[in-house]
Amino acid sequence: MTTTRRSATRPGGNGRALARDRRGAGLPVVQLHGLSSSRRRDEVFGLDLTAGRDGLHVVRYDARGHGESPGTTEPGDYTWPVLARDLLALLNEEFPGQRVHGVGQSMGSATLLTAAAAEPDRFASLTLGIPPTVWGWRREQSRLYELAARQVARWGGARWSELTRTPPTSPAIDPGRPHTAPDVADEWLPAAFRGAAATDLPPESEIARLGMPVLLLAWPQDASHPLEVAEHLRDLLPDARLEVARTPAEVAGWPRLVGEFVEGCGG
Repeated sequence: MTTTRRSATRPGGNGRALARDRRGAGLPVVQLHGLSSSRRRDEVFGLDLTAGRDGLHVVRYDARGHGESPGTTEPGDYTWPVLARDLLALLNEEFPGQRVHGVGQSMGSATLLTAAAAEPDRFASLTLGIPPTVWGWRREQSRLYELAARQVARWGGARWSELTRTPPTSPAIDPGRPHTAPDVADEWLPAAFRGAAATDLPPESEIARLGMPVLLLAWPQDASHPLEVAEHLRDLLPDARLEVARTPAEVAGWPRLVGEFVEGCGG
């Protein structure tokens, strides 16, 4: 396994610096994290979906305002179309002229679908881990994001995280996994939540036209990542398969599934 090489931040194609790292050699892969998370936080949570896989050249990055990437206080800078433009600009830098395998979870899944709808020929495959609420499922989640934005502005991210902490509802989430505060600066986190509250996927008709192979990874009993959304996407997308994890051990097996899926799709 090639050792991860962390790079300093450098401007993306839209002039923003996105922190990233690269590891391995082989098929080109870009990996995305979820809302309020980061590369580092995914590792802590056991959600580094390409960890330990050979044969892949993986570029992981922190979305704007997350982890080591700079952000803004404008909610519009955190909508999925804007994050998708960031992703496409990064691909132009890291993998110019290549079709790439996209791997993401939660917000990262939504960013990938939004980018693929805009430029489907850029992606050889998509791995969509725990897709978030979308379309008809999103209204209540948007309300919760607006509430979180107000609470974070009042308390700060660390205290908000402690005061709103609840045990996991899905049996697939390890109840003993470490608790960490959002990996977003307090000055940017309310805007990130408000941007998430205001955004959604492109219309279903556009998503249904995506013909690349898609692997969906989901778990049950998680209101922020409903299994019903993953099932709907499976039925909507022309070439999609769904794997549902019901135990922490099955979640730990996701990197193996992702590696086998990407290798099976090829270049």
